[in-house]
Amino acid sequence: MEAETRSTGRLPAAFLTPGSSSFMDFLSVHAPEQMPGSRPLPPVQGAVQAPHGTTIVAASFSGGVILAGDRRATMGNVIAQRDIEKVFPADEYSAVGIAGTAGLAVEMVKLFQLELEHFEKVEGSQLSLEGKANRLSTMIRGNLGMAMQGLAVVPLFAGYDVGRGRGRIFSYDVTGGRSEETGFAAVGSGSVFARGSLKKLFRRDLTEQQAATAVVQALYDAADDDSATGGPDMARRIYPVVAVIGEDGYRRLSEDEVSEIARTVQEGRLQQPDGPQAPVL
Repeated sequence: MEAETRSTGRLPAAFLTPGSSSFMDFLSVHAPEQMPGSRPLPPVQGAVQAPHGTTIVAASFSGGVILAGDRRATMGNVIAQRDIEKVFPADEYSAVGIAGTAGLAVEMVKLFQLELEHFEKVEGSQLSLEGKANRLSTMIRGNLGMAMQGLAVVPLFAGYDVGRGRGRIFSYDVTGGRSEETGFAAVGSGSVFARGSLKKLFRRDLTEQQAATAVVQALYDAADDDSATGGPDMARRIYPVVAVIGEDGYRRLSEDEVSEIARTVQEGRLQQPDGPQAPVL
């Protein structure tokens, strides 16, 4: 929707009329064609070939939550990109990791970021973490038509709940169904292997450093068994994106920090290729 300010010097009435604090509601009324799920697709035969991103993992620790993702995007049996970004800050105290159709997922994240920023500006306060999770669920549900044509977006949402003083993790299905995960979670094609790895490594008393190491171990295990997941690429210096959300807000670990964790994990794998062993009892 164009502002058309040249003739009058003022914004259209739609921009000045009081209404919902949701930017999505505003957009769906005044420019519905801009909503991702409202764009018609031409008829196609077979699956649509588009870059897909996997795998995303999350784990809570005593001071918050860790969200991490590998860097590989695939298109069929081809590696479409080796250094794609899959973990993004949603706002000061939350982050979202994307799995599924990469282009649509990135667009959804940008709209989600704008939705949270718009709410904060209109209401003068941040939406609760529960409210953020619900808003993301609505956005995923709006993409159901494209998901049925093979262009699904399945994010993983994590944040620090200021009111409860702890990190929380939310997972979704393609219909927008939302579930709160306890302790750890994983989505994407390598999620089965990553989740199995975290199941053996996770403890509720993990420190931030231990939780970051655990999620990198999980991504390493996922890459070991899933061809669509990329492990740490030492030769190209491409490492997973690891974000920490705690009492002080969102912080992405630097490349030096992640590379040090990745090298420690790799050195350990030279001695134990299958990774650390959990005690039987």
